[in-house]
Amino acid sequence: MATKVLVPRLGEGVDEVTVTKWLKQEGDSINELEPLLEVNTDKVDTEIPAPTTGTVLKIVMQEGTPAKVGELLAIIGQPGEAFDSSPSSEDVSAPVSKPAATPAAQPQSDKQQPAHTHRELGFISPVVARIAAENSVDLSQVNGTGMNGRITKNDVLNFVESQKSQVKGSQPAAASIQPSIGDQLIKHTTMRKSIAQHMVESKHTSPHVLTVMEADMSKVIKHRAANKSAFERDGIKLTFTAYFMTAIVAGLKVYPMVNSSWSDEGVLIHKNVNIGMATSLGEEGLIVPVIKGADDLSLLAMARTVNDLANRARAKKLQPDEVKGGTFTLTNHGISGSLFAFPVINQPQCGILGVGAMQKRVVVIDDAIAIRPMVYLSFVFDHRILDGASADWFLAKVKETLENWA
Repeated sequence: MATKVLVPRLGEGVDEVTVTKWLKQEGDSINELEPLLEVNTDKVDTEIPAPTTGTVLKIVMQEGTPAKVGELLAIIGQPGEAFDSSPSSEDVSAPVSKPAATPAAQPQSDKQQPAHTHRELGFISPVVARIAAENSVDLSQVNGTGMNGRITKNDVLNFVESQKSQVKGSQPAAASIQPSIGDQLIKHTTMRKSIAQHMVESKHTSPHVLTVMEADMSKVIKHRAANKSAFERDGIKLTFTAYFMTAIVAGLKVYPMVNSSWSDEGVLIHKNVNIGMATSLGEEGLIVPVIKGADDLSLLAMARTVNDLANRARAKKLQPDEVKGGTFTLTNHGISGSLFAFPVINQPQCGILGVGAMQKRVVVIDDAIAIRPMVYLSFVFDHRILDGASADWFLAKVKETLENWA
């Protein structure tokens, strides 16, 4: 009997994924638990294994297509075996004898076309009904390509895209790019689209303000040199990131308002200190795994967690839950030589700390010229929550912690 491959629940609050890559094609044989496809959610790529051994008889969801938990992805069985590619019971609602474009609880759009009530729509899945409602689509105008003329999710999505194309066709195309001979167009990946969306939304959401201080890293360097070998014996690489994380924790403990989020009702101060760690994936983009309960970690435990998350992020082995729930973020842009930057806040957090490249610079200490390893700390904060003074108090505490490390 053929087996249906459905979208699994990959973590709490993860209700939808995007199919990014099929690792097997129709007609290919596959073993149980062998990777079948890759999906993406919140910039995390996850492999979905085959639930059984057999042959890929049908691929239902194409690459680049969003899919809800429980939706049909593919069918695995024996060559020549008959199979049913209709939605599973979770995806199918009772027959609907009239247009179900918008649930009764939601208002009809003024632009919605009048319903053609003479048409029998047949089965309308909850997913189809939701997409139609969100885009004010009259389902009686959509041609169904499913079994017995059933309207599928792709039918609605294609209808929406055709409507958008018609609107765009009637407007000037000033914003479209004009490639010249020899130009190369690199298609946006799912991750790049997600990064772009989050960054634009963040800039539109909160007023970003930047404040910069520099810290003398002499004592941190001395401490690291004295403990690096001991950490390595435990299989842990003692990086400077662990020190910056610990210094941020010290600042958040003294100034908890920085560990907060804005809401219309008030400022929500988070009990948990969960620090995101921006991790570069090269040309693919970046991802921000979250160190949960960072305020309970020693330097040793912090270094171990930093190593683990960074390694698994680059190997694409993170779970969706591991990039959620952050209350503050650190980005170490100095790895590429940058001295200081203006990072973008990871919504709905209050702020993000950027760390520049460490350089030996001439400084004045007790009216004497000295050479010290210095680093710029760039703190970007939400001006709705913090003012200049309170932001500087927090950043000064981070600086103080680094400069007085013992």
